[in-house]
Amino acid sequence: MNVLSRRTAIVVFLAFAFAYFLSALIRAITATISPTLTREFALNASDLGLLAGAYFLGFAATQLPLGTWLDRHGPKKVVLYFLSVAVLGCVAFSFATSFAGLVAARILCGVGVSACLMAPLTAYRRWFEASTQMRANSWMLMTGSLGMVASTLPVQWLMPVVGWRVLFLGLALLAFASIALIAWQVPKWEVAPPASSDGAQPKASYAEVWRHPYFRKMAPVGFFCYGGLVAMQTLWVSPWMINVAGYTPFQAANGLFWINVAMLLTFWAWGMVNPWLARRGLNAEILIARGLPFSFVMLAILIIAGEALPVSSIAIWALYCVGCTFVSLAQPAVGMAFSSALAGRALSAYNLVIFAGVFSVQWGVGLAVDAFKVLGLGQIQAYQSAMGVFLACCVASYIHFLQAKSHNLPIERAFVQR
Repeated sequence: MNVLSRRTAIVVFLAFAFAYFLSALIRAITATISPTLTREFALNASDLGLLAGAYFLGFAATQLPLGTWLDRHGPKKVVLYFLSVAVLGCVAFSFATSFAGLVAARILCGVGVSACLMAPLTAYRRWFEASTQMRANSWMLMTGSLGMVASTLPVQWLMPVVGWRVLFLGLALLAFASIALIAWQVPKWEVAPPASSDGAQPKASYAEVWRHPYFRKMAPVGFFCYGGLVAMQTLWVSPWMINVAGYTPFQAANGLFWINVAMLLTFWAWGMVNPWLARRGLNAEILIARGLPFSFVMLAILIIAGEALPVSSIAIWALYCVGCTFVSLAQPAVGMAFSSALAGRALSAYNLVIFAGVFSVQWGVGLAVDAFKVLGLGQIQAYQSAMGVFLACCVASYIHFLQAKSHNLPIERAFVQR
């Protein structure tokens, strides 16, 4: 393991963080511009869910080869190639003239930024001390929340001035700047030395990842709870506030702004306290088990109250999102449960689970809303019913998490070995 000096580690973190900031901004911007796109392209709820989910479809489709490429070629080379696709995706979205064009461009965007978190987490697995890896993960997610903050009120303010097409051209330019920064500041990746005396490389395959009991324990909560958090934050919070709570588009954007600020502060706090928690034996499993149910309670309050809490909707959505951050601890925990030779595959496989969940929840909620309307429910009742189905799936995944065997908590062994 080649641990970086403190100064180099900070520079590398900032270079990767800028790319992840952009990926979160590109991911979440559809929530803010959804009223405009709905009006211009005559989209219904399922169309809107498919458009937002297309990003995650492209994102998820790359995760398995991405893990292999990260382990084989290193994070720097991989993320540079992928960000080039993100530039093309943003340009294509800017010039799209049909719904199909928008969907295709969003798929390209998803592919292009799909390495922006996995590449740095793979790098941190080798370059950072174990005690700082959980902190680095939380602070990467904090920069992602900053990107989501930027996707709300700033985008809403710029929309009347430049329009959504120019905004996406600007995102393409920023993605190109990120490519230049990573190429300049991130060190070259050295191939890991063979683990055995005969020169053979250590076993590295996805089969070892998929059948690992710790991975299987964490997968369902990653799919529904973590994936659902992203699906709500990047799409369905805004339509809920507009169609259920009665907000205007600007009020919804303002609500998203404060929700994302709450997420930013939460991930900053996680980064501060994670090393302290780890030293006291409070690992990811314990924290998820104790904290995640809070998000279920908040979502249940939203569903039951419906339009009766228009003023409180923002606060309750923020508390729901904050409660979901407990499950974000699963991602670095999965990475540290495997050797560094398998870290890229393990992280990418878990990311595939998460973003497959995002796509499924984003599109699934839209389909459910339209289906309940066909069955005769009003708009508010259709949203409540769709969210009720989603909540039931989250609770079922949590029950699986509690009942599944952890096989002596491999994450604890990772801390001890390092």
